[in-house]
Amino acid sequence: MATVNRRSVMTLFTSPDSPDCHRTRIVLAEKELTAEIIDLSEQEPPEDFHDLSPEGTVPVLADRDLVLTNARVIMEYLDERFPHPPLMPVDPVSRAKVRTALYRIEKDWYGLLPEFERGEKTVARARKQLKEGLLSAAPIFSAMPFFMSEEFSLADVTLAALLWYLPKYGIELSGPGAKPILDYMDRVFSRPTFQASLTEVEREMREGY
Repeated sequence: MATVNRRSVMTLFTSPDSPDCHRTRIVLAEKELTAEIIDLSEQEPPEDFHDLSPEGTVPVLADRDLVLTNARVIMEYLDERFPHPPLMPVDPVSRAKVRTALYRIEKDWYGLLPEFERGEKTVARARKQLKEGLLSAAPIFSAMPFFMSEEFSLADVTLAALLWYLPKYGIELSGPGAKPILDYMDRVFSRPTFQASLTEVEREMREGY
């Protein structure tokens, strides 16, 4: 079996039902990049996979001699190596704002996702915190076409993946306060690149898109 570091094509090791994996696939789709996507739920990993990811976690991006094992790092690397279309603002002030938003999304909302793998009480608490956190941010969703930006950015990539997975976590956003978020979801979910990023498992999470 060929080792990963001898692959001539950029390779993304992924899972079909992980928001972290999904957001790296969204970036690939946005950039229209050719990459080999290996779904580790359907096939055995290469012999040297655990050398690349000692904990056996995904996503993992192998690009010749470079190996990246963190979704945020993978996204930023792809955006910087393949700058068109850009997924971060050009000017430093706007870029800093998007990075700050991305940090908060990961810390406050993605940080809750491991709780959904635990006991019932922990899951109920995480579900409540995530739903209330999203609804409290509704004014931000309505302020601009995208999250704190006029252009689609890595913050939107990260949010889109999380919002798509809400049914899996038992969360339904409803009521007047939810409308800005639901409108935002329609905008990002309808992007052809977003649709192209979905696995069959992810498509089954939602009907009507």
